[in-house]
This record gives sequence, structure tokens and C-alpha cells, in this order.
Amino acid sequence: MESRKVALITGAGRGIGRTIAIELSKNRYDVAINYRSNEEEALEVKAICEKNGANAEIIKADVSKFEECEKLFKEVKEKFSKIDLLVNNAGITKDNLIIRMTPEDFQDVIDANLNSVFYCMKLASRLMMKQRSGKIISISSVVGLHGNPGQTNYSASKAGIIGMTKTLAKELASRNITVNAIAPGFIETSMTQKLSEDIVNTMLSNIPLGKFGKPEDIADTVVFLSSEKANYITGQVISVDGGMSI
Repeated sequence: MESRKVALITGAGRGIGRTIAIELSKNRYDVAINYRSNEEEALEVKAICEKNGANAEIIKADVSKFEECEKLFKEVKEKFSKIDLLVNNAGITKDNLIIRMTPEDFQDVIDANLNSVFYCMKLASRLMMKQRSGKIISISSVVGLHGNPGQTNYSASKAGIIGMTKTLAKELASRNITVNAIAPGFIETSMTQKLSEDIVNTMLSNIPLGKFGKPEDIADTVVFLSSEKANYITGQVISVDGGMSI
């Protein structure tokens, strides 16, 4: 029987990251569940993954800090001995129009959404180059492709992920490592549930399929890109957005 592979998912305690961890656990992956603050949520994800037959560990780390990323990778290596898949999912928003956005709010989002991906890509590359195999998948956003008023910081961070993905795909291809990004559109999460009906209706009018996506839509794309079926795909940005970016 084929042996299980190991996935590290950042920001996996809730939302899209949680669903990615659970879906990977159903698809022959053992999972390292990274979380920043809520241990209870992370433990719940761990329990579900274990029910699916996976080995699962929760690891607390603030991935916006390089030293914590180093500890995170060290711990994953100790517990699982390898990393076959890195999913860069952790992220935050601090929305405001640029004239009201503070330099701190800009920097916080860049640190959490972009610097974290650089740190994790760097550490994963080192491991995967030695293994001569691996896959890196980063969660970007439709906003990184097209911009969105009030999200200069978020758009910059998500566009930066796309640039890093394409560059790293070129750097690592000779070592049998693929690097791709997913650009979700509007996905039903606790964040979108807080939006007013007017905003929701405006958003829906921009989506040809006329509905928000579900976290599973993103997780299923991760499962595909992490599988043998996607071995010849690298440096790509796959929009999962109901047609928003057409």
C-alpha cells in the first residue's frame, strides 16, 4: 500500500485552512496543523483528521515571524521526518481606504500574508531540495489579480504571493518540486457572514455563477494540485471564483 505523505498547512485552525487540512487527511496525507492563537479550534481539526485515518499534530506558531517559522519546520521534521506538501494559507485583513490606512496596518498585513509565505517557502525549499520532491501551494486571492478598493495592503500581499510562486516554480523545477497558487474569489467563511445584505448582493452581481464559493471548493483544488495528477503543473495561478475574473 502507498505510504502516507506529510502536509503542513499554515493557519489551519479555522476557515479555508481547516477545510484543507480535513480534505487532505482523507486523501492519504498526514497533517501538521499550524495555528496562531486558538488551541481549541486546532484540536478540533486534529480530532477530525485522526478520524479520517491520518496522523495529525497541532503546532502553534506565528508565521509572520521568521524565528517561529524555523521552530515550526523543526517540529514538523521531528514529528513526521519529512514534508511533502506545504500549503501557505495563513492570512489576515485590515481593510481601509489608503488615505485612512495606517503604515502599521499596511505592514501587519504584509508581515502576516506575504513575509510568512516567503519564510515558509524558504524553509520548505531547503527540505524539499534534499528530498528532490515536494509541492508548494499558496493561497492568493482574486484581489491579488484585480485589486479591490479598501484593500491596498491585502491586494499587495496577495499579488506578491503570485510573483513569488512563479519565480520559485522556475527555481525549483529541476529538483522535481512544483509551486502553484490558488486565487479564491468570495468564499463563505465567518468573514463573509458579517457582511451586510447590500454588500453581499453587490458581490453576487459580479459573480457569473451567482453564488459564493465554499471552503471545500478551495480544498478540492488543493487536493488536486497535491496529487500525482498535477505533477506537470507548476508556476500557475488557478482562480476558483465562480467566474469573477473572466
